[in-house]
Amino acid sequence: MLHFYSVIIGTELMNARRVDKHFAFINQELRNRGLLHYANFVIRDKESLIRSCFETVLRDTKSVLFCFGGIGATPDDLTRSIAAEVFTQEPLYLHVKAKECIEKQFKEEAYPHRIAMAMLPKGAELLHNVVNNVPGFSLSRRFFFTPGFPSMAWPMVQEALNTHFPHQPQPYSETFIVEAAENDLIDIMQALPPELDFSSLPRFVDEKRIVEIYLAHANQALVQQWSDYFQREAVQRGKVVTDCSHNSDQYRC
Repeated sequence: MLHFYSVIIGTELMNARRVDKHFAFINQELRNRGLLHYANFVIRDKESLIRSCFETVLRDTKSVLFCFGGIGATPDDLTRSIAAEVFTQEPLYLHVKAKECIEKQFKEEAYPHRIAMAMLPKGAELLHNVVNNVPGFSLSRRFFFTPGFPSMAWPMVQEALNTHFPHQPQPYSETFIVEAAENDLIDIMQALPPELDFSSLPRFVDEKRIVEIYLAHANQALVQQWSDYFQREAVQRGKVVTDCSHNSDQYRC
């Protein structure tokens, strides 16, 4: 299974001058296709942070990256040069097709600064910008770099997903409630196989401690087996279990 990463770059997000919208978008787009959002980083425009994120992604042989922001022409736009360094180990070069797109869009105003956006990592393939024709780019059809503006970035992401990553079957899942403290269930949790997608969400409802348990996997039989195991173990310890699929209103799972 591929590991989908997102990196959202912008000091304006850290100092609250802008509110991020990319995470919710990419998370939902992946879920719609039965794909796994493995990790998300929201960072400022700082060279060491960007490089560290990119190196983390590169070390994962199953990684796919969607990066938002930092591919413009201003001094704080560092994504292009760091992507070249990390993913190609070569300097930026003038991408002829990107140059043509920028010149066509801005004419003489492409110079002296906007044309810098045509300096891309070696081997870059262009992502079409439906707003102003200034392209994003991809590397190895695994690492995708888009502008920070949602109106530009999101169509690029959708095009990349539709082209390179076919829909996968939605994983089968089970969700149920156990009336207990989370600590009372840890040894049951530890018995679960690592390939299961598992989460435990404790909360209080009407002054009662409850834990919402979520199990998911492509293999329905595996999910059912371990859901039955978990619920059976909890009941044997005197805990009340509510199956959310049949009692969804009681705790609003």
